[in-house]
Parts: sequence; C-alpha cells; structure tokens
Amino acid sequence: MKSYSIALIPGDGIGRDVTTAAWSVLETAAEHAGFALTSTEFPWSCKLYKDTGRMMPENAIETLRGFDAILLGAVGWPAEVPDSVSLHGLLLPIRKAFVQYANIRPHRLLPGVTGPLRAENFDILCIRENTEGEYSGAGGRVHQGTLDEVAVETSIFTRAGVERILRFGFEQARTRRGRLASVTKSNAQKYSMVFWDEITRKLAAEYSDVAVTSYHVDALAARMIMAPESLDVVVASNLFGDILTDIGAAIQGGLGYAASANINPDRSAPSMFEPVHGSAPDIAHLGIANPIAAIWSGAMMLDHLGEKAAAGRVMKAVEAATVRGIGTIPGKDRTEAITAAVVAALT
Repeated sequence: MKSYSIALIPGDGIGRDVTTAAWSVLETAAEHAGFALTSTEFPWSCKLYKDTGRMMPENAIETLRGFDAILLGAVGWPAEVPDSVSLHGLLLPIRKAFVQYANIRPHRLLPGVTGPLRAENFDILCIRENTEGEYSGAGGRVHQGTLDEVAVETSIFTRAGVERILRFGFEQARTRRGRLASVTKSNAQKYSMVFWDEITRKLAAEYSDVAVTSYHVDALAARMIMAPESLDVVVASNLFGDILTDIGAAIQGGLGYAASANINPDRSAPSMFEPVHGSAPDIAHLGIANPIAAIWSGAMMLDHLGEKAAAGRVMKAVEAATVRGIGTIPGKDRTEAITAAVVAALT
C-alpha cells in the first residue's frame, strides 16, 4: 500500500480544531482510495514561543525535510506574541527554506454558499509569489525611539524569482481557461513593477495560446468585485497577492472557505498546505470554527501528492455538505457537525 508521511502543525487557536477536522476527512478519503496517511504532530506555536523563546526549534527545517507534505492549521496569538514574531518565526522560514515559491489560492463559490456579490459563476486561481518581493525581510531601523528614527523596508525582486512565478502562472492558465492576469503597480513603482511587466511581456511570447492582460493592482481589486467572472488565473507579487486573495476569500463567502497551498514545484522539498484564515482567538475553543478551508487545503495536498481522484472525492464531499446548508452560515454549525457531514459524504 502506498503511504505518505505528513507533518501536522496545528499551531494556535482554531488551527488545532480545523487541523483535527481536516485530518479525519483525509484519513477517510485515503482509506477508501487504498493508500495510507501517517502523521507526526509538532507543537510549534505561540505557546511554544512563550515557553522557550522560539516558534519552532533550531532543527525544525531539517526535521520537516523528511516528510512528504506539511499540513498547517493557523499560527498567531497577537495578545501574547506580536504577529511579526510569529510570522517570521515559523511560516516565512518554512516557505523560504523549502523554496515554496508558488502560493496557490482558489476562489469560487461552493454550492449552497451565498457570497456578497451578485456574481456567482466565478472561478479564480490566484498565484502569489511566496519567497521574495515585499516580504523579503530586508531592511532595518536606526535611531529607534528618537525623533530621528528611520525605518527601511526593501522589496527584492530577482529575475529568477519573477520569471519562475510568472511561468508557473502561464502553465496553470494552460490547464484552465487560457487567461492570465499579471498584477503590478508599474505606474507608481517604476523599477520593480516595470521589471515585472517586462518579464511578463517576454514570457507571453512563449505562451501564445494564453491571453495575457496586465493590470494595476487597484484596478484588479475593483475587477475582482465588479466582474470576478472575467478572471481566470491571477499572478501577483507577495504583498499584492496577499491582499488580493483576502478579497477573493470575501467574495467566495469568507475566510472559512479560503484554502491555500505553498508549493515547491520541482518537489525538491515538501510543500505546505494551510487555510488562509488565522487563529481567530475570539472564537478559539468555542467549537464553531468552519473547517472547510482546512479540508479544502487538505484536498489540495492530496492532489499535489498525486492522489487526484481522492482529492476530487474530498471536494465533492464538501460540496455535498454545503449544498444541504451545512457549514454555509458562520457560527450556525459546530466544527464537529460540519466535519461529520463531509466524512459521511465520503463513505
């Protein structure tokens, strides 16, 4: 029997609940498909930081390297640990160390879910550059606490980094509806974003079968709200992709449905899968977190592992639950009830 080893990092708050839910669905799917999933859970979190001063141990990256994939819940507890510490102490180091440069976030309405827009028939795949750009972490502060204090944050765009994420987007567009939206702000950012536009035009010549449109990020944000059905694959930088995919989550009904994958396309290291939502301290331990985003992320993990049929069955099971109104209204159904409905649809 084929077996996959998965590292589980439930993290903080509702991350623990939704990871448990997603894992039970994935185990059921694996059992019916004839392969095995084995898990090792790691308690890396803000609690660990409070206890040890580190979000994860020094050997964490080498520990994770031996796994086939990583399933992450949510990380963060702002009242206890600043988000800048938790993000740079766990999530970003994993993405960068494993060259998970393609962050994939699908945005579409599940059956039974009512979004805030009149538009319903949209299916957007956002591809976000995940390892450099505005989140490179280059910069610093001097004269802290004085009137002369200066803070510098430097965005870093490399030709290799921009070209590979755009090429990834072109390849995704070829498997879908053949349309690519490249997002910049080149009218204002005349170096990095003009550079991005130039590489987009260069690659477009290689992908003559893909229709390419370049948008400024503000115009694309408006289009996601006014005409989301006109979009297919969207490719953006780290910061722009981060912001645009929160709009994507909003138009698909909320963060409870927003899944994501941090992909190492050449498979030289494990990829990581996680819901877009955070740890939601305000509802942690109430048992009402929607696990659908985590389950959807798990389906993306199965697809990446090559178990495409099982991934498809998981998504059909999610849709079988939502079409009955289960998990479609925030706070109405308990986490356990939504999970049970998805598992029941799988069996």
